[in-house]
Amino acid sequence: MSTGKLIVFSAPSGSGKTTIVRHLLGIPELNLEFSVSCTTRAPRGEEVHGKDYYFISIEAFKKHIKAEDFVEWEEVYRDNFYGTLKSEVERIWALGKNVIFDIDVAGGLRIKKKFPNETLAVFVKPPSVDELKRRLKERSTESDDKINMRIAKAHVELATAPQFDTIIKNYDLETAKQDAVELVREFIAGRV
Repeated sequence: MSTGKLIVFSAPSGSGKTTIVRHLLGIPELNLEFSVSCTTRAPRGEEVHGKDYYFISIEAFKKHIKAEDFVEWEEVYRDNFYGTLKSEVERIWALGKNVIFDIDVAGGLRIKKKFPNETLAVFVKPPSVDELKRRLKERSTESDDKINMRIAKAHVELATAPQFDTIIKNYDLETAKQDAVELVREFIAGRV
């Protein structure tokens, strides 16, 4: 694989990473393209196949694992697989763009390990676990059981923050967005 820049945003669900990534994608000078992950979970809300995720069956996902088609993959929750296809990264690099990821903590760290010099790994830290729970409930996209599962996982994910290149504290969304723009701009320019 020929390489370009890889920008990874990871965090517990509800931290604001997706909002920050969408903001960054709207800044043309950063030359970013979103890496669409594969998942075996069902679409939520208005999610679109090929734009938000590639929604595939568990069987198809396991075939990709066996064929070693993934840069990284993870069974995030029981029978909920997520992964980044090598072909997706190659597609974006062929466009001459930098790849931006909105992925789980384990996947983000795997990409950093596989491409240490090309990757900026950013952890988005929420104000508190209570705030995470409030944000997840406000979304109204999942059951209380799923929310509780995500909160339990958040405690483990928060402990991995020091393994990332940098941490953005999302206590105020506008400040977090500005911090992210500056950080990505510096990384792309080779100053980070």
